[in-house]
Amino acid sequence: MNLNILWFILIAILYIGFFLLEGFDFGVGTLLPFLSRDKDPQLRDAHRRTVINAIGPFWDGNEVWLLTAGGATFAAFPHWYATLFSGFYLALFLLLLALIVRGVAFEFRSKDHDPRWRSLWDWCIFTGSLLPALLLGVAFGNLMVGVPIDAEMNYVGGFFNLLNPYALLVGVTAVLLFTLHGAIFLSLKTAGEVMVRAYAAARRLWLPVVGVMFILLVATYLSTDILSKLGVDPGVIPITGMAAILLTGFFLRRKRPGWAFVMTCVTIAFTLVTFFMYLFPNVMISSLNPDWSLTIYNASSTPYTLRVMTIVALIFVPVVLLYQGWTYWVFRKRVETHPETLTY
Repeated sequence: MNLNILWFILIAILYIGFFLLEGFDFGVGTLLPFLSRDKDPQLRDAHRRTVINAIGPFWDGNEVWLLTAGGATFAAFPHWYATLFSGFYLALFLLLLALIVRGVAFEFRSKDHDPRWRSLWDWCIFTGSLLPALLLGVAFGNLMVGVPIDAEMNYVGGFFNLLNPYALLVGVTAVLLFTLHGAIFLSLKTAGEVMVRAYAAARRLWLPVVGVMFILLVATYLSTDILSKLGVDPGVIPITGMAAILLTGFFLRRKRPGWAFVMTCVTIAFTLVTFFMYLFPNVMISSLNPDWSLTIYNASSTPYTLRVMTIVALIFVPVVLLYQGWTYWVFRKRVETHPETLTY
C-alpha cells in the first residue's frame, strides 16, 4: 500500500469518527427544544440543562475529528483542499459560523437566569446542530454525484449548483439519522423523564429515518454508477447499513437502547465506507469531464510530506484516542435531573 492510499483511508477514518461521535451531538442539540416543553419554567430549564450536560464533556472533543480531517486533507491532498474549500466556500462558511454559534451558546446559556436569555441560546444550539448536519450531508452528496471542475482543478459552478435534489436528500437524511442517533444516546446517558422522552422520540423517529434512507438508497443507484463501481460483493456494504437501521427499530421495540445505538453507529459507518469506496481513487469527481477529476495522485502532496505526516500520525493519533476513551470512561454515568440542585 502506498502512502497516497494510506492517507485516503486515514482521512476516511477521521470522517467516520467525526460523524459517529459528533453525529449524536448534532442529534441531541436538534432535540433540545422539543424534549423539554414543561409548563413549569424551572422544570423545563432543568430538563434542558440535563440534555446539555449529557454531551457537555464530549462535544468539543468530538469536533477535533473534523479539524483533524480538514488539516489532514490540507497536508496530504492540498489540491483537494483548495478546490473543495474554494468551491464550497459559502456552505463551509455557514458551517463554521453555525459551529461557532453553538459553542458560544453552550458557554453563554447559563450566564443569566432570564428565561428569554436561555431560550435564545437554546435555539442557537438547535440551529448550530441542525445546520451543520444538513450542510455536511449536502457537501457529501455533491461529492458523490460530482461537481463542475475544469482542467485546472478549479470549481466553476455556483452556490446553487450545490443545492441539487440528490445532495439535499443526503442532507435531510443526515439530519434525521443524526437526530435518531442523538435520541438513542440520550436514552443511554440520562435518567428519569428526559430518558423516557428521548426513548419515545427515538421510536417515533425510526420509521421516517428508514423511509428516507430507503429513498436515498434508490436515488443513489439511479444517480450514480455505484453498482458497476463497487461490484456485487462490495455492494453488500450499503445493504448492510440499511439492514442495521432496520435492526435499530427491532432493538428499540425490545427496549434495548444499547444495541440500538450500536446499530445506528453501524449504519453511519457503513454509509461512509460506501461513500469513500465509491469515490476511490478520486477525491472529487468532475461532472464536466471524468478526466478532470481530482484523484489521490494528482491532488496529493510530495512523497516526503506524506512520509513525515505518517510518522507524526503514528505518534499522536494513539494519544488522542486514549484521551477520548478516558473522557468517555470518566463521564460514563447517567445524568439526572434535580431542579433544586442542578448546576446552572
